[in-house]
Amino acid sequence: MVKKFEDEVMQTMNKMFENEMKKVNDMLEQDLLISLIGEVNAGKSSTVNKIIGEDIASTNPMPGETVSVDPYNMRGLENIKFMDTPGLNDPNDENPKKTLEFVQKSDVVLFFLNAAGTVFSDSEKEKFTAIEKNNKDILIVLNKIDAAENIPSLIQFVKNHTKNKYKVIPISSKTGENLEDLKREILVMLEKKGKDLLFAKSMKEKSAAATRWIVGAGVSAGIIGASPIPGSDVVPLTSLQVGLIIKLSKLYDKPLSKKAAKDMIVITATQTVGHTIYRQALKFIPGAGSIIGGTVATAMTVALGYGVKYAYENNMAIDYDMIGDLFEKYKQKATKA
Repeated sequence: MVKKFEDEVMQTMNKMFENEMKKVNDMLEQDLLISLIGEVNAGKSSTVNKIIGEDIASTNPMPGETVSVDPYNMRGLENIKFMDTPGLNDPNDENPKKTLEFVQKSDVVLFFLNAAGTVFSDSEKEKFTAIEKNNKDILIVLNKIDAAENIPSLIQFVKNHTKNKYKVIPISSKTGENLEDLKREILVMLEKKGKDLLFAKSMKEKSAAATRWIVGAGVSAGIIGASPIPGSDVVPLTSLQVGLIIKLSKLYDKPLSKKAAKDMIVITATQTVGHTIYRQALKFIPGAGSIIGGTVATAMTVALGYGVKYAYENNMAIDYDMIGDLFEKYKQKATKA
């Protein structure tokens, strides 16, 4: 019976592993461009350094350090570019034109405002309007909140003057306050373009991105497991789990073979719920989908994801006993919810 279960999973894996791997590899071959826009001394360079976790952008306490439109990237990730631009009030007439050219091509535009200065001045409003005409994938970064007061009022002021169309993220590139919020919003925006993995790979701290994917996969798994669709639905759930494992392996730069991915899924299933219940959760048996199936599918997918994440972050083999404990934890949590 167990052998038959393994054969069924392996057949499914054979069909989808190459497709999922190709999908992720294609994603990693795309170009990613994030433009950093704002007036001089808005803290653009220091913010990108904090986001990445490395000093890839030169910084200087003197205003106007950036004097040309330059890309920042890292060795091995040359297709990911953080395009730093001169201050919008740069006297060089040519630079604003170049800035708008990059804005048109950008996947995300980070528009910086200085919370300790004149927030959303007339010149900033004018430049923002010009940028908005060329690209609406904008996140407004209200920097230097450590040196300002009444931040909620400043946020509301900016929202009012941008017709509440854009997210305003208050941060401090000096203290690191709310940097995780900014990273999350960038990931959300890039996820819609299939480029979130690219951005996550550029960051030294990858845990938050991995957690986001694991939780998202758990939600999707619950929907699959709970839907009472007649027939076999092994493909959607197994595809989801394979995709998650591949994405995590690429994020942490860990090699992953088809056999290793299959073993992770099969061993996780047999170590947590047993192959019979797993088969029911996948609806090999017509009409087996239920709330119970959704709980099982969610708990197992989340446990598998966190187990793989922990192993990759600590350079160790997969601990399936730990995955079993995680499964029980998340199953009980889902049952009580």
